[in-house]
This record gives sequence, C-alpha cells and structure tokens, in this order.
Amino acid sequence: MYGSDWTDIGYLSKGNSIQREVYRLINQHRLLDRLKEYNPILVGTVPIDIHVAGSDLDIICEVHDFERFDEALAREFGKYPGYTAVKRSVDGIERMKANFMCDHWPVEVFGQAVPTVKQNGFRHMVIEARLLQLFGESFKRKIIEMKSYGIKTEPAFARELQLEGDPYEELLKLCTYSDEELKELWAG
Repeated sequence: MYGSDWTDIGYLSKGNSIQREVYRLINQHRLLDRLKEYNPILVGTVPIDIHVAGSDLDIICEVHDFERFDEALAREFGKYPGYTAVKRSVDGIERMKANFMCDHWPVEVFGQAVPTVKQNGFRHMVIEARLLQLFGESFKRKIIEMKSYGIKTEPAFARELQLEGDPYEELLKLCTYSDEELKELWAG
C-alpha cells in the first residue's frame, strides 16, 4: 500500500473484496475516464482500506474553469440519483463538489485549482497510508473502530497519535516526517 501509485487505480483490483468492487464500479461507470481532463484521483478511505459502512468514494480533480467543470459534472453525472453540485470559496480558494449515488455507493467529486497530487485530500491519504503501514494492524483496527463510531478519518488519526490542534493541519505537518520520526511520535 505505502508507495503505491495512487494515480492508477489498478491496485484496487488486487485488494480486498470492497476494493475490487469499487474497481469494477469505477470502470463500469467510467467515473475517472469521464473526468480525465481534470486529472482525477480516487482518495479517501477505500484506497487505504479503512472504509466503514457509509463511506463514500472521493474523487479529487484539478479545475481551472469552474463553469466548464459544472457543465461537465451535470452532463456526465446529472442523471445519477441524488445529484447535487455546489460551488463556494474557502480561504479565498474556489472549489466545487458534486455528490451522487452510483449503484449503492455515495460518490463525491471535488475540484479546485490545485494539482490533484498537491491537494490536501491526496496528501492526507498518503500520510495515512504511511502511518497504517508503519504502525500495523492494531493501529488500523483502532482507526476503523473510531470511524465506525462516527469519528472522521483525520480526527481519528490525530486522536490515536495524540496530536494537539487542528487534526487536518497536524496530519499535513507529518507529511515531512521521516519514517523514524513518525515511529518516535508513536512511541512517545
């Protein structure tokens, strides 16, 4: 898992039953192909195998023309059940998200004018994958258990690592840590 090429969902085809199901669903509905010009990446809990009941499929996109993106989302996914799209600005950064159901999976497509590999959703997933790899199965079970009680992913990691402050920001800080520094953090 750690060190995976997250930009190619082929790793899902070799994963557990849920990951293989998601791989088939994404290919059957051509979810990433239909967003190809926006450099889509599947992020979140399914790629790193910490999904729980109700988890969604998060697809991030690099968007510079939001009007065109809005039209593309409506054209490609507007007929899917529950389709909604919202555009807003957070901290001066324009962003847009669309939500819909694809078979029995909730899907969220998120776009902002940042390369997908530099977006926080991608960066969070990468550090979470490293932490899961470094700290093993018992750590993973604790994260999944917290998530099953309704705690969001980043706060669950922050709680287990006893990180102070905003869990989203604190996890991003860990991206620069070496494996040895992360192990020291956990041991502390």
